[in-house]
Amino acid sequence: MIGDNLRDLQVFLTVAEEHNFTRAAVRLGVSQSALSQTIRALEERMDMPLFVRTTRKVSLTEAGERLLALVGPAMEEIQQGLTQMSALRNRPAGTVRISADEFAVQTVLWPVLPGFLARYPEIKVEIATDYGLADIVEQRYDAGVRRGGLVSRDMIAVRISSDVSMVTVGSPVYFEGHPKPRQPRELIEHNCVNLRLPTQGNFAWSFRKGTKEQRIKVEGQLVVNSLPQVVEAALGHVGLAHLPERLVCEHLEAGRLIEVLREWRMTYEGYHLYYPNRRKSPALSLLVDALRYSP
Repeated sequence: MIGDNLRDLQVFLTVAEEHNFTRAAVRLGVSQSALSQTIRALEERMDMPLFVRTTRKVSLTEAGERLLALVGPAMEEIQQGLTQMSALRNRPAGTVRISADEFAVQTVLWPVLPGFLARYPEIKVEIATDYGLADIVEQRYDAGVRRGGLVSRDMIAVRISSDVSMVTVGSPVYFEGHPKPRQPRELIEHNCVNLRLPTQGNFAWSFRKGTKEQRIKVEGQLVVNSLPQVVEAALGHVGLAHLPERLVCEHLEAGRLIEVLREWRMTYEGYHLYYPNRRKSPALSLLVDALRYSP
């Protein structure tokens, strides 16, 4: 009933603006007879004439003038509201909640986010730094970021980074008092900086040379739970560190750190952004496109 009234009132407003049934019918895309019937039905429901019809002109009655004054502004506000909603649809908005580990946040998300947020001011991004492999469905995240091998098979995953190469490094000062290891097993004789993960305890150092692979549980005086702390400890001559190359490449080039066991480098599959179903929000779709990795 309300929908019928709104449609009839829109017809009334169009005739009032055009002062002509034929032009109003063309504007609305209906036949003139259908438009005339709508106006007659509206006048019958209101029990008063709204238009004075002559062969040359259609003009409003006093009742029609009062209805126009009442309905015209309200219908204009409705139209403005619909226009604003259409603009909102064309300018995506909303909040995207993401769970990611610290290295992914620092090296994969941060380089993209400033430009993305400036381009889409109606979109908000919330990032939870997490090494614990959070259940993004249970904890109501829109998406997660993890290395490819850690993404559940029931998720949709989009690659967003190159492979992650790990390096074992120490400072020149540290090596003044310690021999450089030639085999991964020799690390047990070194003071190594441990990274403690919430779900795995101390992070085991993995190495690969050809078909040979080794995992070494190293020991040392310092245990931290943040990769930047591991970097600072290595730069501070505390001991050896096992880190993504991307985190320390500048220090290696500058000679502040020295890589050992280079032939034993372990490389992991790059990061993926993953989410639980194909019906992602427009905001998440745009973020996926912005982060998508192109070799």
